Amino acid sequence: MRRSCFPKFRLSRAMAWLQLVLGGLVIVVSISSLFRFYSAGFFMHNEDICHHFYGVKDVYDGFDIRALSDRVGEVLTRMESLQDKLGKTVQQLEKEKDALDKTITRLEYKKFLEVEVIRPLYNAHIALRQIRLPKAKGIGNFTMEEEPLINTFVTEEIRKYITPKKNRVGKVNIYGAEKIHNTIGHACVLMKKELEEYMDYDIGSYCKDDWNLAQKLMVNGCDPLPRRRCLTRASKVCQKPFPINESLWKLPDGRNVRWSNYQCRNFECLSSKNPKRGYSKCSGCFEMDKEKLKWVANRSVPVDFLISDVLAIKPGEIRIGLDFGVGTGTFAARMREQNVTIVSTALNLGAPFNEMIALRGLIPLYVTLNQRLPFFDNTMDLIHTTGFMDGWLDMLLLDFILFDWDRILRPGGLLWIDRFFCNKKDLDDYMYMFLQFRYKKHKWAISPKSKDEVYLSALLEKPPRAI
Repeated sequence: MRRSCFPKFRLSRAMAWLQLVLGGLVIVVSISSLFRFYSAGFFMHNEDICHHFYGVKDVYDGFDIRALSDRVGEVLTRMESLQDKLGKTVQQLEKEKDALDKTITRLEYKKFLEVEVIRPLYNAHIALRQIRLPKAKGIGNFTMEEEPLINTFVTEEIRKYITPKKNRVGKVNIYGAEKIHNTIGHACVLMKKELEEYMDYDIGSYCKDDWNLAQKLMVNGCDPLPRRRCLTRASKVCQKPFPINESLWKLPDGRNVRWSNYQCRNFECLSSKNPKRGYSKCSGCFEMDKEKLKWVANRSVPVDFLISDVLAIKPGEIRIGLDFGVGTGTFAARMREQNVTIVSTALNLGAPFNEMIALRGLIPLYVTLNQRLPFFDNTMDLIHTTGFMDGWLDMLLLDFILFDWDRILRPGGLLWIDRFFCNKKDLDDYMYMFLQFRYKKHKWAISPKSKDEVYLSALLEKPPRAI
């Protein structure tokens, strides 16, 4: 057999030297990091620094020191891991040097250096260069100009997105600001792996079919999501939508929906009779025969109010509104017939609710409970909620939501609570939540839902507040 061109101990000696070099690199990186901290003024003994390091705060004037420390630790961990791996490799080579001298080739040695040495060193080098320290602005009680989350993420596209964008002309823009700050939800830090997967794409190419990953991020608090620079996918066999006179009460063409992340593959499969339809909320929402009866037909249950009765309370004053719940836009369709424009919130919880609303010629608003509503103060004539805001909500969360609704509802506007249900023992607490704003009662009805649960429906009018 052909012997290797390497002398017996050359490979072992090279690996030993490489281990020593890497150990030196770890020391250099540590010293460099300490020097950068010192240069940035983090070891100065002023009141602010002492308050940060010896107090309970983890964020220094808007800059996340903990995230920066984690990134430095990540680089050092990579270097130490590489050093340990090389050390174990050298020991293994010492044990099997006679056999390796006969089998190892120059190509294998080159591949080992590229994969096990050069690539990890490169990754650690890039990670170290991505660490960004805050720039001090002013003297004394200076403020930080760095984005607080910048050192939390490794993916370059996320870092580019959250980095503040200065105006090109160097002046204040139409918003009265010198730069634009792109925002992401604070819980994105807790879902770093999922967010980096979401932002891993080729710029200008097609996005992955991962709307379900985006929705998972949103409902878990990573909301708003960062924008992406890739092209969204659509159905390969898109068809023209039905005319508006027809689309309101006709099941849409299923070829206009991407079904890859649903259990069903067409709208007919979403029938309430199908136990494998993939969703539980709003059972029957995709059956137009049932939907046509809502809010227009008299029912025996006293908590069901009719649209005609509600509009009669404020004739001609209800023009625009919000439907906050889970559904396929039927409330908005009925109000459209009364020349009232309604925006319907929707999440695709196991079924294409957003697509269904849009294909009916209505407006879906893709928001979660986490988000402040994107409407200005005192602008809505009506807020209607059904099927979603129920007794599972935390009281404090409901309080924030109700105050946000009060913010966007104009004086004289109507809040329609439709079939809210909760446990009987919690009813007084929820009644207080709804009545704390001192709205005028137009309608108020309570009806049993089951042995332990009750329905509550109410129609309340926001009072004027000339303050």
